[in-house]
Amino acid sequence: MNIEKLSQILLADQPAFRFKQVQKLIYQDLIGDWQEASNLPLVLREKLNQECPLNIEGEMLEIDQKKSTKKAIITLIDGLKVETVLVRHKDGRNTVCVSSQVGCPLGCAFCATGEMGFERSLDAMEIVEQVLFFARYLKKSNEKISNIVYMGMGEPFLNYDHVLTSIKTLNHPEKFGLGARHISISTSGIIEGIKKFTQEKMQINLAISLHAPTDELRSELMPVNKKYQLKKVLLAVDNYIEKTGRRVMFEYVMIKGINDSSKQAERLSLIMKKPLYMVNLISYNPTGRFEASSNETIEKFKKILQKKGVAVTQRVSFGGELQAACGQLAIKNKRK
Repeated sequence: MNIEKLSQILLADQPAFRFKQVQKLIYQDLIGDWQEASNLPLVLREKLNQECPLNIEGEMLEIDQKKSTKKAIITLIDGLKVETVLVRHKDGRNTVCVSSQVGCPLGCAFCATGEMGFERSLDAMEIVEQVLFFARYLKKSNEKISNIVYMGMGEPFLNYDHVLTSIKTLNHPEKFGLGARHISISTSGIIEGIKKFTQEKMQINLAISLHAPTDELRSELMPVNKKYQLKKVLLAVDNYIEKTGRRVMFEYVMIKGINDSSKQAERLSLIMKKPLYMVNLISYNPTGRFEASSNETIEKFKKILQKKGVAVTQRVSFGGELQAACGQLAIKNKRK
């Protein structure tokens, strides 16, 4: 969708109230064709359909066997593609995981997205379109999106301005209208981004991709740690907590024989036993060279953290059958 072109058309010869009408049609009524907008003049509808079509070119993949996850491939205007995921929870919540870049420049060893390389960052509307795609899908069954997480392809804080612009659109009461507390951003630890994010006046949730308790191991798994080492990342997080009073989630993917030993749990507890820190253990979905930790190992790891007084939770794995789980998003054929 070309929002800039849309604004030009409306500013040219339309009354001022038309902006609110159009925003409601796109973000709340979730129309996919301007002909659905019966409250707009026919001539305007035809012009908008010709110059600013609302279609989102997305391919919905088969639902997984548990019927809890759907993945979609969105084709962008230049032919590049990104993946986005819908997770349908048993309690009725619907979470959309959005991508912020085509590929990723960070090259984390356990992540399929990094293996595909990096093409470019998405603009704000390309991010919003991922949400609208699934919002239109859920509308058919009278359901709504309840949460949005920036945990798909790419590093959000390497596309900071467009990510924040997209969030403001999704949070705006006259647009998509989702509460800020229902939106989360996950970063690998881009300190400049964390510092900038600390100054935002929105109650968006912050998550840190941690995955290792030491710099040595984290640098092997996540090359970005060579620039943004753990001590510096945690100092930035502590400053964020001091300024905002908000809890921070630390994501920890459990990889067999790599970061799941009792000794590593002990080491992790030394840096995670702080107020408003929460460790989220995630069962790894294999992408190639690594294997997932067993359920028994994860449970043992979790109990060690709890015994040491660390707040810890465990994420149920979604989307494995669809290659839509954590670290699995990747486009093999990046262009049409």
